[in-house]
Amino acid sequence: MSATPHDHPLPPPRVEEVSDGVYAYVQPDGSWWINNTGFLAGRRGVIGIDACSTERRTRAYREAVARVTDRPFTTLVNTHHHGDHTFGNHLFPEATIVAHERTREQVLAEGIPAYRAAWSPEVEWGELEAVAPFLTYTDGVTLHSDELRCEVRHIGTAAHTTNDSYVWIPERRLLFSGDLLFNGGTPFVLMGSVDGALEALDRLEELGAETIVPGHGDVCGPEVIGRVRGYLRFVRETAERGRAAGLTPLETAREIDLGEWAALLDPERIVGNLHRAHAELDGLPRGGDIDLVTAVGDMIAYNGGRPLSCLA
Repeated sequence: MSATPHDHPLPPPRVEEVSDGVYAYVQPDGSWWINNTGFLAGRRGVIGIDACSTERRTRAYREAVARVTDRPFTTLVNTHHHGDHTFGNHLFPEATIVAHERTREQVLAEGIPAYRAAWSPEVEWGELEAVAPFLTYTDGVTLHSDELRCEVRHIGTAAHTTNDSYVWIPERRLLFSGDLLFNGGTPFVLMGSVDGALEALDRLEELGAETIVPGHGDVCGPEVIGRVRGYLRFVRETAERGRAAGLTPLETAREIDLGEWAALLDPERIVGNLHRAHAELDGLPRGGDIDLVTAVGDMIAYNGGRPLSCLA
């Protein structure tokens, strides 16, 4: 049992030029609700990739972009519906917000969800308004930043969620993965699928990316795919043993040693991941509805009954 340690001040967000005219906006430490975004600075405008979770963080992101280019945002891509990637949508009124059709459905269904109460009460969310993508696709769409081709594609299966997309820039071998990949944080598939997430990793690997901007954590290379795959296989194997022993997901989590995965941020996600893995072993289809109240409550129980740590 372990709570995520935050025993040091977080470094400020930073802009990294990951390729000519293409930037990652990295928000340390990448734990709950602290995501990465990115943007392409073209001659006519900016294509943004995801918003942030709070008003303050999204405004800081916009200010950082303005220090790089004076061009306006023309487009904002949401890689999936989770609030750390969409709560700030309303602060891009000039942009066309683009995402998978199920991303729109989920944002409209959830609004600004009450489950935020599971995290530390000190979070300053600011003024938030649920704004859904209004240009949607089924499989994907291709955007162009000047002459640079950007392929936005749905991963094709439930994985982190039911509506995950990535942004692939083939000319630069550069991938914005959204939360299909975490670097240094515990992968999370409660709202998606363990098996689907493993299948998604195979599809990402086939792209041949040299540089990856993950949904959370530092910019990295393709080695991150193998680390995430190893963790998800650990989840699946642990669920198989726990289910065979008649244990609940919470009981299974309390019985195991996380071993090499204990150092990942937000280790209590093992409980949510096991809820999904147990459900899939019981025959629930990928992305099928699951009891989120119980799963999140069990993560809090695993966390010693304390709200989940969040420094957003």
